[in-house]
Amino acid sequence: MSDSILGIIGSGQLGSMLCQAAKKLNVRTVVISDDEQGPAQTYADQFIFAKYDNQQKIKQFIDKADVVTFEFENIPISILKQIEKEKKVLPKPEINRIIQNRKLEKSFINELGIETTKWAFIEKAEDVTKNSNLLPGILKTNTLGYDGQGQFILKSLADVKKDWCFTADYILEKKVNLKKEISIIITRFIDGETFIYEPIENLHKDQILKHSKIPANIDEKTYKKAQKNAKLIADKLGYVGSMCVEYFIDQDDNLLVNEIAPRVHNSGHLTINAFNISQFENHIRAVCGLKFEKPKKNSNAEMINILGKEIEEYRSKTFKEDEFFFDYGKKIIKEKRKMGHLTILKK
Repeated sequence: MSDSILGIIGSGQLGSMLCQAAKKLNVRTVVISDDEQGPAQTYADQFIFAKYDNQQKIKQFIDKADVVTFEFENIPISILKQIEKEKKVLPKPEINRIIQNRKLEKSFINELGIETTKWAFIEKAEDVTKNSNLLPGILKTNTLGYDGQGQFILKSLADVKKDWCFTADYILEKKVNLKKEISIIITRFIDGETFIYEPIENLHKDQILKHSKIPANIDEKTYKKAQKNAKLIADKLGYVGSMCVEYFIDQDDNLLVNEIAPRVHNSGHLTINAFNISQFENHIRAVCGLKFEKPKKNSNAEMINILGKEIEEYRSKTFKEDEFFFDYGKKIIKEKRKMGHLTILKK
């Protein structure tokens, strides 16, 4: 199916990397985005700028694509379902309905017998009082919120401000006595064939990923359990494509799922240089129905996210043979915005 045209919703760095991986496989791409300056248009064969509720442009996008995927999960389900009536959407929109809702996501994971942080569904301020055993904790909006947005730290009941507007639903998660964070990137094909990349150890700063590395400094039991849980989740969802399962490991070595990202993921950027087949290429292979080829690891690696004005320094640097600098080509520099990354291969 390498003659196919892949439709991609979203034009950020993940969209760019998907387009680049598609080119390598002779798959053409059409990108639709509500960001007129989205960097993926540099790599896409066709680019459509439109709000996602623009019916005429959505129709144009549908007509141009053979199969559709996306670079971020918070696309209105109604849009994905509309596209699905005419063209295959992978991963399936139903998966996003679960992942966009923290209550549904955590319930789904727990029903599989997989541990998450202790949590409760919060509709009003009194619900926090009823679940005070979860304090200190983090109050997160039940839907939306990314890179730490829509999250509030509650150390005690005194932090529940009376003027807060509980018009939205929330999830209250008990604060984890954190030892480390890891993620698993898994690619699942239509026939159920899967490849699970080795666990990646992650370091966040201000709730934004700053550093990732392989191998993760974890024991074999945790390594295998993290992969097994990711496969169970992907199989149960009937997932097609690359996805990420993010985990916390607490001081007692409990492995807890933090969240699922139904797409290629920032922590998997190092797979571009550390493996012969990256998470991006694997995603294209899976959603376009191409032949499964087992990726091989070439090297250990670490990845550093370049945020905001840091990009200016990196743009003037020279790099060693084992260093790979990626500039996302974003025109506007904002504080904490992901502007690029550096991957360093290790022995």
